[in-house]
Amino acid sequence: MKKIKVGIFFGGPSREREISFAGGRTVYDNLNKDIFEAIPIFVDSHQTLIELDWEYIYKGTIRDFYPPAAYQSAGDSNYQIYVESLGPVDSYDYDALISLIGQRRSWDEVQTQIDIAFLALHGSFGEDGQIQSICDARGIPYTGSGVLPCVIGMDKYTQKNLMEAADFHCPEILAITREEWINSTDVEIEQLFTRSKEVIGSTMVIRPSNQGSSIGVSILKAVDLQTFRDSIDAAFFIGHLSSQVWNAYSNEEKHNWAVEVSDIRGGIGFPVEIVEETIYHPQALVRYLDKHLSNNDSCVIEGHMTEQRVIVESFIDGREFSCIVLRNEDQNAVALPPTEIVKSGEIYDYRSKYLPGLSRKITPIAVSDDHLQAIRSECERLYDYLGFHTYARIDGFINTDGKIFLNDPNTTSGMLPSSFFFHQAAEIGLNPSQFLSFIIRCSVQERLKDQLYLRGYKQLLERIDDSLEKLQKEESQKKKVAVIMGGYSFERHISMESGRNIYEKLASSDGYEPVPIFLMKDGDSHKLYKIPVKMLLKDNADDVRDKILGYSVHPVIQQIQGECKAIMDRYLDASYISEPSEISYTQLAEEVNLAFIALHGRPGEDGTVQAKLKAHGIPHNGSPAESAARTIDKYETLQILKSNGFTVADQFVISKENYERDADQAITNMNELIGGFPIIAKPVDDGCSSAVRKIKSSDELKVYLKGLFRAEWDMSPELRSELDLNYNEEFPMKPEVLCEQLIDSSDADHFLEITGGMLTHMDGEQV
Repeated sequence: MKKIKVGIFFGGPSREREISFAGGRTVYDNLNKDIFEAIPIFVDSHQTLIELDWEYIYKGTIRDFYPPAAYQSAGDSNYQIYVESLGPVDSYDYDALISLIGQRRSWDEVQTQIDIAFLALHGSFGEDGQIQSICDARGIPYTGSGVLPCVIGMDKYTQKNLMEAADFHCPEILAITREEWINSTDVEIEQLFTRSKEVIGSTMVIRPSNQGSSIGVSILKAVDLQTFRDSIDAAFFIGHLSSQVWNAYSNEEKHNWAVEVSDIRGGIGFPVEIVEETIYHPQALVRYLDKHLSNNDSCVIEGHMTEQRVIVESFIDGREFSCIVLRNEDQNAVALPPTEIVKSGEIYDYRSKYLPGLSRKITPIAVSDDHLQAIRSECERLYDYLGFHTYARIDGFINTDGKIFLNDPNTTSGMLPSSFFFHQAAEIGLNPSQFLSFIIRCSVQERLKDQLYLRGYKQLLERIDDSLEKLQKEESQKKKVAVIMGGYSFERHISMESGRNIYEKLASSDGYEPVPIFLMKDGDSHKLYKIPVKMLLKDNADDVRDKILGYSVHPVIQQIQGECKAIMDRYLDASYISEPSEISYTQLAEEVNLAFIALHGRPGEDGTVQAKLKAHGIPHNGSPAESAARTIDKYETLQILKSNGFTVADQFVISKENYERDADQAITNMNELIGGFPIIAKPVDDGCSSAVRKIKSSDELKVYLKGLFRAEWDMSPELRSELDLNYNEEFPMKPEVLCEQLIDSSDADHFLEITGGMLTHMDGEQV
């Protein structure tokens, strides 16, 4: 059967473009290759459509490849920029630039090229109805909500007015327009501040009306007038700079300031406007300010990416949650189990949402069953009231009185592998590939209900249904792959990320069927567990371990599974695992064709697991046990390289025993071999930069070794402070430390640190 062509629209012009880019990559990786053909449609800052060459999909950020390096002058290399910083598109060969990363596509071309648009865009031209209007006008089916719910879902001020009218609990709010703000006198701003305190209270939240990902949000406690002004300015993406401050900056400080301004997540972003002059590039801005502030006392900097309304609202003191609501097979809304967001700070901001380790997700939120059902009921009511389609993410709070505030309904969700979007779907058994299939099919069904001219939507739905039915009926011929992850080293959380990535790519492939296997410590050895997808998508390895050891199913989740039975029946297949179960290597050999070791550190990189797999006849990725046992030891590895003529850093190992016998002598011996500080200190056998430090003095090294050679796992707050450890950061206990000569640029004109990857391949019978 001919595959259904899915155009994945990602990137975009908004401040959330990087999250969209990463989410689009997740969709590209996870679409079921048996049914769908993925076509990556990158939307750039100018809303131009580019069919992206596949290799650029896997770049870390948009700025890593666009604009291409050839379009940035050597003097600009200290700044990472977006394409809008090159200036107006008529000032350079825009089409030639695009040709370096892909093919420019017109809407006419896209219309004939794809069967459906998967909208992974965020913010402006993604969630606000603009691109939905274009698709509607051209008869292109698309995922998610239609035009009107997108317009409502984007504008928080409109949302709150509509929600109040329907008796949803809402915080007190005041709205300030951009025109009102920039034209206000100092007296009027002070009056606005006084009114805000009277209406809102002493603790207030300031947010742009049309931004997502908590961009531009501030929480102010016991606020003063200047902080209030600064926060409103930040929400409007306006900056003020005095000549006194600017002229006191060093060149490095000016550069760092310009980098902060160019950060579209929290800064003003480019282009900017100063005294009616448009400046596109951070380096040009520094030059302009050097000149302008030598003759003027101050200046106002306004971003072209602005905001027309800012909301001041009362602070909700409660437990924060997020809930995905779906259109069920019976066409009713169904709320998945709400997730509690446990933050390291007060705001669930951009960093907390998208950077690992800065927040935790607990599903379902730990409240009474009655409160849990009340949250779900309110989310379903709001989904229906605002007319959402297919799915929505609704954020909110529940306070100590059980009052529920739905604070932020969204027509889309972040689509990173660890997002609520996939996290909650996993609770009803759907892996990311299956959930994306649900989103596509349900969206076509929604378009059939909201379009006046159907243009083949019914036929597309029939094609999808035929493909899904065929998949369920056919016996899988795919090779089964045990994806082994987790473990108990300091790299176990990275291992879970690696394992998830491998699982998801294999789950959507047309040749392999992954079986998720979690490795857990068992005395001096280890155990293997086959785990369901809902555990695979937990935050970290410790969460997975705890869920296995205390396995149970929450009664509300059981109820939700019952409500979603029709969805599960349509999308789940024979590979579905409902609960964790221990599995021996002998049983594993009977069930799978091969193993993919996604473990980091011991016992996955030291030969232990490799030897077990070999003994049971299970082929695996990576090096054999003998090689792994050698390379786990960084000192031994480099000494082998050195003896074979490679240039390596000088190394010295300090053991806990020798250090405790005579600390000063151990450090002296190290200095004599390496040549003095600064040095690099690291554990001999951990990777992923675990506890790797640049040490500048003997005193610093002693603090480092106090932590590494400590007798008890728990550290005092004083020692954590001395080691400058981040929130929740672990620090290993080791019997040895490896000290290495610091490799730096020295007198070289150029210095580059690289990581190289090597692959082996078969040439006949030879590797």
